[in-house]
Amino acid sequence: MNKSIALSFTKVKTLLRLLLIFGCIIPKNSMAQEIKSPTEKKWWKEAVVYQIYPRSFKDTDGDGIGDLKGIISKLDYIKSLGIDVVWLNPIYGSPNADNGYDISDYQSIMKEFGTMEDFNTLLKGMHERGLKLVLDLVVNHTSDEHKWFQESRKSRNNPYRNYYHWWPAEKGKPAFRPGAFEADGSGWRYDKTTNSYYLHYFSYKQPDLNWENPKVRQEIYNMMRWWLNKGIDGFRMDVIPFISKDTTFPVITQADLNKNYEGRWDVYMAEGPHLHDYLKEMNQEVLSKYDCMSLAEGAGMLKSTALNFVDPDRHELNMGYHFDGTNLGYIPGYFKKMNPNWSLIEFKKIYSDWDAVYDKKGWGTIYLGNHDQPRMTSRWGNDSPEFRAQSSKMLTTFLLSMRGTPYYYNGDEIGMVNAKFDKIEDYRDIETIAEYEKVKIAGGDLKQFIEDQKTGGARDNGRTPFQWDNSKNAGFSTAEPWLKVNDNHITLNAEVQEKDPNSVLNYFRKMVNLRKSNPALIYGKYTLVDKDNPNIYAYTRELDGKKLLILLNFSNKTATVNLDYDIVNAKVLIGNYTDISLDKNLKPYEAIILELK
Repeated sequence: MNKSIALSFTKVKTLLRLLLIFGCIIPKNSMAQEIKSPTEKKWWKEAVVYQIYPRSFKDTDGDGIGDLKGIISKLDYIKSLGIDVVWLNPIYGSPNADNGYDISDYQSIMKEFGTMEDFNTLLKGMHERGLKLVLDLVVNHTSDEHKWFQESRKSRNNPYRNYYHWWPAEKGKPAFRPGAFEADGSGWRYDKTTNSYYLHYFSYKQPDLNWENPKVRQEIYNMMRWWLNKGIDGFRMDVIPFISKDTTFPVITQADLNKNYEGRWDVYMAEGPHLHDYLKEMNQEVLSKYDCMSLAEGAGMLKSTALNFVDPDRHELNMGYHFDGTNLGYIPGYFKKMNPNWSLIEFKKIYSDWDAVYDKKGWGTIYLGNHDQPRMTSRWGNDSPEFRAQSSKMLTTFLLSMRGTPYYYNGDEIGMVNAKFDKIEDYRDIETIAEYEKVKIAGGDLKQFIEDQKTGGARDNGRTPFQWDNSKNAGFSTAEPWLKVNDNHITLNAEVQEKDPNSVLNYFRKMVNLRKSNPALIYGKYTLVDKDNPNIYAYTRELDGKKLLILLNFSNKTATVNLDYDIVNAKVLIGNYTDISLDKNLKPYEAIILELK
């Protein structure tokens, strides 16, 4: 290179530096910021996720427990729904103290569910149908029957000792931490073998892993790679905000909680000192290597902290889901006792505020039911025979017309409702049984407790077997099911609804198709309308000049919406009544989506 050419290159480099300093050239990371806006297209943003609770979906071997072959036998039905992703609750090896959320072997299949060969067949069948599969990742804790814990409790010098959190008894009783599934409410359990306490945020059968130990983290990352290499498409991460702990376990007072954590234990447990270090490490070592979906079950997640999990620039997770919506309406001081007069205005504020969290970056989710919740129609709609179908369709319209990835729980597509068991012996859920014992110990009203669980509370309301037809056991099993089938399966079942074009099931399919054919329902801007209306939830979704208006009556009476829009000439895209009149009066639980002109 001659001297004049070298000089020219030097001048060019200098000029480029000056242009960058004065903002004339957009830096590379600024371009990345622009690309990472909420409207950046991703398959997991456009997907409708269908959650399957395997234990209650379909039994094929006659033991009364759903299994993988049962899901395989219903793959064509699942595909017919129009959904894109199936999220399976835990299917790993487990003694079933908490229905699979107590894992004893992360790389095997629970014997009641089948074999690894069955899983491989299921995954292949789903991928052949264009469906993706997401597994539950439960790594805040294991089962106390996991080999790691079995070794850990043998001696204080065992190589696996620091895989869990132990507190030597000679230091006195450790500071209180909550144990959600224990009658005494304590998250510490004394183990006499080594004269120590171990930590368990849930049942004593679910000891918490010590994420502060790098060996534990590598064990988990290796396991995640193993499943992703098998071909799964991502993870839903159970209580993932709880993984990091302050291992000094300081005394926490209610005043501390009120000052720093909004008075909530779940927020405290979600604010461990190294939580985001570990999630970034997980992303760097595992998630970033695959085109996979990652969802945080956002226990303790707040609007102020949500982007810490899902801001793309932080390189942690794709999505998280909050508890603010599903916590609405519970009466303080009672176990999941619902106030039947919960406020729709507050409901609207919660979902509008959460939408605003992701207005500029990140991505949200939307759900109304899952395996930990009552049936959405019983909780948020009206499960009386008169209004069940219409309110179920209205709630489906809400879920599939909001911004954020919708998560839809199996059985809700046919409008299944709460079981409303009359006695504690009918329940199988350890949470409900533990709470019943707390009331009993306190000398409380046990009859009232059971009544309270019929509407707002017990998780088993959402776990009753899927109602396939009107035969014995609803076509779920030839044997007595692990959990009682709802008696209304005689008239409320998938087989009947397949034949009815106006059924809840077929409305769900239409609504899924509408969402997929209208990008405004996925990426469009959300704007709340008539926010102070106590009966109607109205909002617009707008993208590229197309504006849709969604009108939802959450009440059992005719209600009027206040609009600045002329809707007389609007195009009706879908409605849950056959006779639709555009006069701003909505029938009980009516739902309409309009394209404005």
